[in-house]
Amino acid sequence: MQSSRASALPWARLSSRDRRGLITGLLFISPWLIGFLALTIYPLIYSFYVSLTRYDLLRPPVFIGAANYVELFTKDAQFWKVVYNTVFYVIFSVPLSLGFSFLVANLLNARIAGRSFFRAVMYIPAIVPGICTAMVWLFLLNIQYGAINGLLQSFGLPAIPFLSNPDLAKPSLIMVAVWATGNAVVVFLAGLQDVPRSLYEAATVDGANGWQQFRNITIPMSTPVILYNLVIGFIGAFQEFTSAYLIFGVSGGPLNSALLYSPFLYQNAFQYLRMGKASALAWLLFIVVVIGTMMLFRSSARWVYYGGEK
Repeated sequence: MQSSRASALPWARLSSRDRRGLITGLLFISPWLIGFLALTIYPLIYSFYVSLTRYDLLRPPVFIGAANYVELFTKDAQFWKVVYNTVFYVIFSVPLSLGFSFLVANLLNARIAGRSFFRAVMYIPAIVPGICTAMVWLFLLNIQYGAINGLLQSFGLPAIPFLSNPDLAKPSLIMVAVWATGNAVVVFLAGLQDVPRSLYEAATVDGANGWQQFRNITIPMSTPVILYNLVIGFIGAFQEFTSAYLIFGVSGGPLNSALLYSPFLYQNAFQYLRMGKASALAWLLFIVVVIGTMMLFRSSARWVYYGGEK
């Protein structure tokens, strides 16, 4: 009986040469496996345990069950304010950034004078450190000495309180996000280079104008790249921290109007030392991002076209 069970195991069915090959392969990838287990899987499991505890980094964690999750949903009014701010930011920043970067990529894909220079200019925001970007926009948006308000006042127009008006705080963050779309532009440019020129030539022969070619050729052939940038932008928007924290601080600007999810998590973890609550926030964010990403991939079957499909 035992011999028959052993023979059914995959390991038992391997020849000695295959076993040596498997062991050798595992030894070669063992540094990655160890790093993955120690730096990804273990912290993931431990953070879930911490989310079920009361832990302040000074004393051992005390198990309290789902109390942190219950507090977030029923007692912490600021949590729902943060959720609203983050969802608002994601809903507007992701489509605007996606559309802006796609249109810019199409313009930079055309044969225009100085195309290389303009491509480099559009990519600069993507390689500038986040703190530099935040300092530049703090200067541009300042109501007293900001460049934008200075330009408006030179034309006799009133100054706009970008950073002190609760109604303008989130749109200001969205404007910064739309500006820093260099990575998406580069990815779109790479995708546009793969669109067969023969399709445009055939469309021209058939009498299609520029808009018809853009709508019926460029957009459908770019949908795989659009999906990629959409997923990356969706995940990144939910995790946005640098610009929101450096421009508005940990308080999230006037009346917490620009307090996003990641700064709120940071606030609970390192300002209030509520690591259990912060871990619960992290797990809720993880679940939302995973579900949202799965929904995007599931919906892609309706609108994403891959070359060669019927």
